[in-house]
Amino acid sequence: MLLLHARNPSPRFTRALAHRAMAFAALRANSSLSTRLARYNHHMHLARLAAAEQVAEEVRHD
Repeated sequence: MLLLHARNPSPRFTRALAHRAMAFAALRANSSLSTRLARYNHHMHLARLAAAEQVAEEVRHD
Protein backbone atom coordinates (compact mmCIF):
# COMPACT_ATOMS: atom_id res chain seq x y z
CA MET A 1 0.00 0.00 0.00
CA LEU A 2 1.24 3.46 -0.89
CA LEU A 3 1.21 6.00 1.91
CA LEU A 4 0.43 9.62 1.10
CA HIS A 5 2.55 11.98 3.20
CA ALA A 6 1.15 15.21 1.81
CA ARG A 7 -2.28 16.56 2.58
CA ASN A 8 -2.69 17.67 -1.03
CA PRO A 9 -0.66 15.38 -3.30
CA SER A 10 0.27 16.78 -6.68
CA PRO A 11 -2.09 16.23 -9.62
CA ARG A 12 0.61 14.23 -11.40
CA PHE A 13 0.94 11.93 -8.40
CA THR A 14 -2.80 11.28 -8.25
CA ARG A 15 -2.84 10.79 -12.03
CA ALA A 16 -0.06 8.21 -11.73
CA LEU A 17 -2.00 6.41 -8.99
CA ALA A 18 -5.16 6.44 -11.11
CA HIS A 19 -3.37 4.97 -14.13
CA ARG A 20 -1.75 2.32 -11.95
CA ALA A 21 -5.19 1.36 -10.61
CA MET A 22 -6.60 1.24 -14.15
CA ALA A 23 -3.68 -0.99 -15.19
CA PHE A 24 -4.41 -3.52 -12.48
CA ALA A 25 -8.13 -3.35 -13.23
CA ALA A 26 -7.34 -4.11 -16.88
CA LEU A 27 -5.67 -7.35 -15.81
CA ARG A 28 -8.86 -8.48 -14.08
CA ALA A 29 -11.22 -7.46 -16.90
CA ASN A 30 -13.32 -9.97 -18.79
CA SER A 31 -11.37 -9.67 -22.05
CA SER A 32 -8.87 -11.71 -23.98
CA LEU A 33 -5.38 -12.00 -22.59
CA SER A 34 -3.85 -9.89 -25.36
CA THR A 35 -6.39 -7.11 -24.79
CA ARG A 36 -5.82 -7.13 -21.04
CA LEU A 37 -2.05 -7.05 -21.50
CA ALA A 38 -2.27 -4.19 -24.01
CA ARG A 39 -4.47 -2.13 -21.66
CA TYR A 40 -2.18 -2.89 -18.72
CA ASN A 41 0.93 -1.84 -20.66
CA HIS A 42 -0.78 1.33 -21.90
CA HIS A 43 -1.83 2.47 -18.42
CA MET A 44 1.50 1.56 -16.81
CA HIS A 45 3.28 3.57 -19.50
CA LEU A 46 1.09 6.58 -18.66
CA ALA A 47 1.66 6.06 -14.93
CA ARG A 48 5.43 6.00 -15.44
CA LEU A 49 5.25 9.18 -17.55
CA ALA A 50 3.25 10.97 -14.86
CA ALA A 51 5.68 9.84 -12.16
CA ALA A 52 8.65 11.01 -14.24
CA GLU A 53 7.00 14.40 -14.79
CA GLN A 54 6.48 14.74 -11.06
CA VAL A 55 10.13 13.95 -10.32
CA ALA A 56 11.27 16.43 -12.96
CA GLU A 57 9.03 19.09 -11.45
CA GLU A 58 10.43 18.45 -7.97
CA VAL A 59 14.01 18.71 -9.27
CA ARG A 60 13.24 22.06 -10.94
CA HIS A 61 11.87 23.47 -7.67
CA ASP A 62 14.92 22.48 -5.65
